[in-house]
This record gives sequence, C-alpha cells and structure tokens, in this order.
Amino acid sequence: MSEGDSAGVKLVSVDFEVFGYVQGVCFRMYTEREGLRLGLVGWVKNTFRGTVQGQIQGPADMVEEMKVWLRQEGSPSSRITRASFTNQRAIDKLELTGFKTRF
Repeated sequence: MSEGDSAGVKLVSVDFEVFGYVQGVCFRMYTEREGLRLGLVGWVKNTFRGTVQGQIQGPADMVEEMKVWLRQEGSPSSRITRASFTNQRAIDKLELTGFKTRF
C-alpha cells in the first residue's frame, strides 16, 4: 500500500499476543500470509513463554478482521486459548513495511 492509497482511510496500529498451542505449528507463516492477504503490514515472532507476539498496522476494518483471525482461526494445527490486543492507536501513515517474521 502506498501512501496515496491510504488517503481518507483510518489507519490503526495494534500489538498482539496469542496464547495456546501456537508454536511449532506454522503459526507465524500463516499469520504473515493472512496479514498480506488483508493488505496489512507488521511483524510476528515466537516468545520464550510459548506465545506468539507481533504488531499489525493498516486500515481499521482490515485490522479488525485480522484480530478475529488471530483470536479464532490461526494456523490449521494451532489451538488458540486466547489472544490479547494492546496499544491500539490511530496512525497517520504506516510505520512499517511488509510483513515479516522476526526471530
């Protein structure tokens, strides 16, 4: 998405953490794929606590759709017990580029 595409669209940024059986089940890869499908930017990584954390940015309606996906769907083999979303805020323009898996 170029800056011109976002004119008049409400952009948001939100941090997330997903709990449950979410490591070793391609959760990061599917998260990256779903984020790109929705036209979002962000990052995702495994934590030492056995959760998956990340940040997503993009149009508010697509971010909401991604939040539902993170809460209810995930990768085919994952078993999500809960997802938390923090630091949601309006942004003037995207602060990240692409969707990356961090290690």
